Amino acid sequence: MTPGDPAALGRRDRKKQQTRAALADAALRLVDERGLDQVTVEEIADAADVSARTFFNYFSTKDDALVGDTDSDRERVLRALADVPPQVPALQAIRQALTEVVDEVQGEADLWLLRMRVVVQHPVLLARLVAGNAATEKALIEVVADRTGLSPDDTYPALVVAVGGAALRTSMVRWAASGGARSLAELVNEAFAVVGAGLPDPRTAPDAAASGQADPRV
Repeated sequence: MTPGDPAALGRRDRKKQQTRAALADAALRLVDERGLDQVTVEEIADAADVSARTFFNYFSTKDDALVGDTDSDRERVLRALADVPPQVPALQAIRQALTEVVDEVQGEADLWLLRMRVVVQHPVLLARLVAGNAATEKALIEVVADRTGLSPDDTYPALVVAVGGAALRTSMVRWAASGGARSLAELVNEAFAVVGAGLPDPRTAPDAAASGQADPRV
């Protein structure tokens, strides 16, 4: 097996992903048990059975390990959005672009449910996560503006991105509140369907508000 062999690279990438996940899991569990200020990088690395030097190969700070890789998620969503055919309406395109990230969160349900609990308990982490989301929304606004032929300063790009972000956040909160009992993708589809229907008042349009009928990814 030569160093440039794709299979060898695949194994290395998987090993890196496993180490990164182990460090994030260790950080979250220790902070959940002890509190943010009572956990050091050295303790996180030791719990993941790696050196502190290895920790810094993956994360710049302890907080980075706790909130997740928002930069990487942003790049994945932007790449996915660029791949959505231009004729797809903007809100549906955003839902499609979120598919990989949503599926990954669902696949790491235990880790993400723990992450959400830890972040909510520590405002400094919540502020860091919000800042990362704000950067993502800004980048998405520029892409949506380009897709729709509008200026990023126009109302529509900013509004559709904000609404899409709210639909995702609402779904994540509901998912966490249920302890992961419901599929995150199902909740996200439901939220985007309600928004896509124009947020009808359930007292006057119960069938539309019930969602579940329209899948925004289609």
